Amino acid sequence: MAVANRVVLVTGAAGGLGAAVARRLAEPGTALVLCDLDDAGMKDVVASLPGTPVLTRVVDVGDAEQVDAAVAAAVEEFGGLHVMVNNAGVIAPNARIHNLTAADWDLALRVNLMGVVHGMTAAIRVMRGAGGGSIVNTASVAGLTAWAYAAPYGATKAAVVHLTKIAAVEYAKERIRVNCICPGTFESGMSARIPREAMAAMEARHPLGFGVPEDVAGAFAYLAGDESRWTTGAAIVVDGGYAAP
Repeated sequence: MAVANRVVLVTGAAGGLGAAVARRLAEPGTALVLCDLDDAGMKDVVASLPGTPVLTRVVDVGDAEQVDAAVAAAVEEFGGLHVMVNNAGVIAPNARIHNLTAADWDLALRVNLMGVVHGMTAAIRVMRGAGGGSIVNTASVAGLTAWAYAAPYGATKAAVVHLTKIAAVEYAKERIRVNCICPGTFESGMSARIPREAMAAMEARHPLGFGVPEDVAGAFAYLAGDESRWTTGAAIVVDGGYAAP
């Protein structure tokens, strides 16, 4: 076991935002545990992190046992878990509610909501006995505003925002801080599923235009670090001004 000063686990680590967050948090003394279904994608991320101790795990966040095993692996490999970033997510088909299927809803709930629940639960079990830690969940401005044709995504991200606040209150006495980031839209593998005309309309609603994942990663770094030691239950919006009007 190689003990690190800080151990960070990131789910959805092979995606654009997850990879940017992993690189941003890879400071000296930090060990990373990267989790995703895309093993090849994680290897690409690892290649961009020379000198950083990294453990990768292929994990379906909708399966509580797999998430538990990933957290246990972090503890076994690096001696603990200080930061949990629940970032894995999926976007539903671009459709009005009456055209969505039960399977569309089930997938969004399984990954976007229960994936966060499983990650928080596994992390909290470790952090309670270790004097605390920081949990950062990826929500979305879609959870704060009304995105037409994306009901499962918006509903599950709204649930993540509220779940974050409840957990923050429940675990503050145990020094476990729980916050979330609400990004706007940027070009990514996930957004590639959205029709181009819809993306163009969405970009027009961002006063600063679309950003890139690195524009959001700094907010994760803030919530993961000691500078945010008095911040919990927050939903930090990083959206190029989308939610401002």
